[in-house]
Amino acid sequence: MRTGLVRLTRSVPKMLDLLVEQLNFGARRPKLAVTCSDIPSRYIDTLRQKCDVTVCDGTNRSDILRAISGAEGILWLTADRLDSEALDAAGQQLKVVSTMTSGMDYVAAEEFTRRGIALGHTPKVVNDPVADIAIGLMLAAARRFHEGRLKIASGQWEMRPQWMLGQDVPGSTVGIVGFGGIGQTILKRLQGFDIGRCLYTGRNRKPESDEAGASYVDLTTLLRESDFVFIACPLTGETARMFNRETFAQMKPSSVLINVARGGIVDHPALVEALKNGTIFAAGLDVMTPEPLDTNDPLLSLPNCVVVPHLGTATKQSLLDMFTITANNVLSVLAGGSLVAPFHKK
Repeated sequence: MRTGLVRLTRSVPKMLDLLVEQLNFGARRPKLAVTCSDIPSRYIDTLRQKCDVTVCDGTNRSDILRAISGAEGILWLTADRLDSEALDAAGQQLKVVSTMTSGMDYVAAEEFTRRGIALGHTPKVVNDPVADIAIGLMLAAARRFHEGRLKIASGQWEMRPQWMLGQDVPGSTVGIVGFGGIGQTILKRLQGFDIGRCLYTGRNRKPESDEAGASYVDLTTLLRESDFVFIACPLTGETARMFNRETFAQMKPSSVLINVARGGIVDHPALVEALKNGTIFAAGLDVMTPEPLDTNDPLLSLPNCVVVPHLGTATKQSLLDMFTITANNVLSVLAGGSLVAPFHKK
């Protein structure tokens, strides 16, 4: 049975309020757990209109496991491992969990299937903000923003024509590894940059690529021919350390790598070596391993590496959108319906 809960779109400005207004639990108040307190209080207050909500005020795993005990539904807002230990801590009454991420590499999805617990996440809504930061990293790395800032700070600003020359985006070949929602949105953003062509690779050829003007190729071809390489695929057993010493050796010395997916897809010591040796020109990273990155990590000492602290979805609108979908997933199941955004392990 489907409930009449609101479906999130960009044209629904008061989506969380509308969602809760439509709920009908009768006299029952479902017990919810929210695993992080760093959420605007009005979001939690809205949920409390019809549910009993426990918010985890601590920051470590033991705090989270205590907070979720006895919950029927969990809004899992952190990237802590979501596994059998967490499900055991919640208890047998648990019916549904939704994360507030698109990527699910930290979730033991098979455990949910085995226990018959509904599992949701927040795909699609992350496409726009992550694509935006991907383009920002592309420009920052290609045009040497970080290196230029360092030159200013150290008094090395030079006034000559060939100083600090970067890479051109117009006419370039762009390669996208993982042509899902984020990858396709990156290509949409690039349409205003007059790129020459777009190549993509992944598990399967995507029907959307024909209309988008992207060509499906194998990874080796993409690496060999691309001026810009965007990583936008999930972290899986197949993609872990996909970018390594051998992979970098196949790329152009003038190429720029942008990673907005997961840090584990890149072998970081190999990336440091490639950037130091000029195997590739530059890199822009929104994700890395580990997170938070150690303050002494070699990546931070490289002038041709732009690093930002996993800011892909860090906008006010994105937070509201993602929280609303997370709540929608959980509340829809508890109201007798089904997940709005179910996770299907590929």
